[in-house]
Amino acid sequence: MVNGYTASSLKEALTILAETNAVPYAGGTDLMLENRPGVKYLFLKKIPELRSITADERYIRIGAAVTFTEALASPLVPPLMKEAVSHIAAPAIRNAGTFGGNIGNGSDKADTVVVEFAADAKARIVSKEKERIADIDKVFLSRKHLGLSDGELIAEILLPRKGLERYAYTKVGGRQSQAVSFVSFAGVFGLENGRITNAAAAFGAAGDAVQRYRDIEKSLIGKTPDEAKKVKADYLRAYEERILVNQSRVGPEYQRIVCLNLLNDFLSRFGV
Repeated sequence: MVNGYTASSLKEALTILAETNAVPYAGGTDLMLENRPGVKYLFLKKIPELRSITADERYIRIGAAVTFTEALASPLVPPLMKEAVSHIAAPAIRNAGTFGGNIGNGSDKADTVVVEFAADAKARIVSKEKERIADIDKVFLSRKHLGLSDGELIAEILLPRKGLERYAYTKVGGRQSQAVSFVSFAGVFGLENGRITNAAAAFGAAGDAVQRYRDIEKSLIGKTPDEAKKVKADYLRAYEERILVNQSRVGPEYQRIVCLNLLNDFLSRFGV
């Protein structure tokens, strides 16, 4: 790429990042829409360490340069993530767009990020000096605001291997396909021995950040679905008071109503 670098190994990429202000990219589907005079770029697509999907005892590990099409074809990627990925734009964009880019672009409308919030995903962050594992909400902070220091690069997204079997995902847009989200929702429900162990709910596109309210979720933990149903009205009211909406072209009140309807449908699906 003009005024840029191409790395063939992760070590080489991290050295370049440490020595320059290059902007890392792999698919570049959003960078193609921008005009940044004088900016240097670092192409990551040729780095094998960022292109794999693997599993260990706890996590499905998706390399930052894995494309959405590759994820759809992988038997390791959980159905919840595949459902979100299948709604991303058109095949040409899914062939190029990557998981690391979906985070790094810093859009609250990013289809995979809302799933990562609901799934308690983590990211492996690397630099020339060190690496660390961070919760996704410590990496993706808000629109165009990431919890990354200079020289740091997202290497992998870590999804839990267990606990994502009961889920919901909905993307609300202006048309059936290739839509930018007005609201997106991902929920993960856990039930063991008849009692709720998880009721994660994440909302994208409604505000400038992906929203998840763990303190409200806790009010359902430990209850049976029937017990939770008795406090459902209070639960939804708590969300109504907390959900932040922006001044989008569809209107903040519309977004708030859609968020609450999606949350209600999610709980109803699992007997609450």
